[in-house]
Amino acid sequence: MDMASRTRSAARLMGLGACAVFALSPFSARAAATDSYYERALMSAANARCHLFEPNLAAALAMTEAQARGAALRAGIDEDQLDQVAERARAKAGGQPCDSRDLALVAERVKAGFTGFTRLTRLDYPGDLKTWAAVRQDSTTGRVWNLSQSATFGSDNLTFGLTQYKGVKELIAVAQFADGADPYAARIVMRDRSLSRRAYLDARLASGGKIPLNGRVTPRSATKSFLADTEFAPGQLLKPAGKTPALAYRFPPAAAAALAELDPREAIQIEFLFSNGVVRTAYIEVGDFAAGRAFLMVAQR
Repeated sequence: MDMASRTRSAARLMGLGACAVFALSPFSARAAATDSYYERALMSAANARCHLFEPNLAAALAMTEAQARGAALRAGIDEDQLDQVAERARAKAGGQPCDSRDLALVAERVKAGFTGFTRLTRLDYPGDLKTWAAVRQDSTTGRVWNLSQSATFGSDNLTFGLTQYKGVKELIAVAQFADGADPYAARIVMRDRSLSRRAYLDARLASGGKIPLNGRVTPRSATKSFLADTEFAPGQLLKPAGKTPALAYRFPPAAAAALAELDPREAIQIEFLFSNGVVRTAYIEVGDFAAGRAFLMVAQR
């Protein structure tokens, strides 16, 4: 048996051979999305058990696993079903000896596939309505955007996401208020997964087959909030274009961790609170935040 045939045989043994994507029907698209997620979850589980990959590649694999899960959810696959797929992948990986020749061959295939990926410094993650822009960069002169999404709300503008400064990543919102308004606080409101297991998607608000972001937020009774712990004037590397003054708000690390666990189809709210009782709300699509966050962990070579 030649090497190519041996690799194909190993892929079938590990359950990695059924991942071709054909746009034939919603059913086949869902099947392909499930297979893709299974493949990545399987290799992540095998790596966790057998330490197959160095940290750079392991982080890249985690990114594609998160992205595959998001694609499967968008394809209409139930979250419980994906949890079962992940469990099946872990069981399959657990049944393979770490010194298995077949496992080694599949690992080599994964390494070859990720060779170019680890050198990327920029990547966009399009969602249903919005896009996360990921840039692996650091700065010693001020915060720079690593993962960001922009939004408009009324006449105001927002850039939200992860920044980095001297190796420290932070979840930041930078807002420009057209009328120069000055809120006394800012908070993130998102689904509390302990109160609501599934994303709330109000199809009644759909237009052109797309649910707007305000139809993707969880009812208030099943949400949790993260209050910004710091307000500051953003440096030029964070400030959006334009002459309007900007205000920046930093949120605790727990907010980023919670955001990464949400369904990519749902939205969160960034609320700015004013002393007259007014609340101005911007909507951010969760999208592939988790995948973008994992991408940032892949160090440049």
